[in-house]
Formats: sequence, C-alpha cells, structure tokens
Amino acid sequence: MKRTFLFLFFALIGLSNLSFAQDKEQMLTDWQRAKEYTKEYLDAMPEDGYSFKPSPEMRSFAEQMLHLTDANFGFASAASGIKSPIERGAAEKSADKSKAATVKMVMDGYDFVIEAIKAIKPEEMSVKVPFFRGEMAKATIINKCFEHQTHHRGQTTVYIRLKGAKPPQEKLF
Repeated sequence: MKRTFLFLFFALIGLSNLSFAQDKEQMLTDWQRAKEYTKEYLDAMPEDGYSFKPSPEMRSFAEQMLHLTDANFGFASAASGIKSPIERGAAEKSADKSKAATVKMVMDGYDFVIEAIKAIKPEEMSVKVPFFRGEMAKATIINKCFEHQTHHRGQTTVYIRLKGAKPPQEKLF
C-alpha cells in the first residue's frame, strides 16, 4: 500500500513537471513569435513616425514600444530573479528614440525575456515571488508580461495607420 501511494505521488509530481515543461516550451514559442511580430511593427513605422503622437497627451510610437520594453525587462527580472540590465523605466526615458535605437532596445528586451524564461526550471514556474504589492507565480508574471506587450503593440496599429503605413498582418500562430 505504502509503495503504491509513493509511486502515485511521485508519478503525479512527474506529470506536473512535464506539464510545466510543456507550458515553458509554449511560452518560449509564443515569446519568439511576439518578438518577430513586434519587429514587423517596428519595421512598418517610417523613421519620422517614431516621434509621432496621435494626440499631445499620448505616448509617441517610440515611447509605446519602449514602455512595453521596460515592462518586459522588469517582469522577466521579477519572474526569473535575473537582474535587469536596465533600470526601471530607463527604456522609455532614454534620450535616443530614433528608429535604430528603439528597435535595438525593444529587441534586447524580448531577448531578455526569452533568456529569463529559459533560466526558470519547469518545477519553479508555480513558485510565488514578490511582485508589485504581493506575490505571484513565476508563470503568471510571464503571462501578465505577455498580455502587457500585446496590449501596447496593438495600440501602435493606429499610430502606423495614421502615418499612412500598413501594419503587419495578425500573427497568432
């Protein structure tokens, strides 16, 4: 009886870790796709559109992209425990918001997220860590980060259209 219980217990732990491993692989696939998709957005906006604001109180196109990048660095750092190479808010506050500088910073942010996910062991994905005013599972933080970057990238569709350019086709898969 005791052996059967131990076998079932460890089998369930193994299945749980397999599930987290599959989730992690899907996360990596989704983040790579998001990086490529965001690059298409960055490429679609003409150079003079990087400083464009649809209205004075809104962020510029570059600021939107750099804002999502600040979150990418911050959220991935919180989830993985790896120190972000930039200070909180530094991307959006950077003086150089040219197309070249923005593209580099945004791509560096996606690379940081991808490497951070790779560093998290599958069995650690459910571990809660300090995040904002409480605690959150590492996988949840990564998922919230994905949601955030998707939201702000989507906002820039309007910016691209208002500048007379064509945004990329939707890329869900």
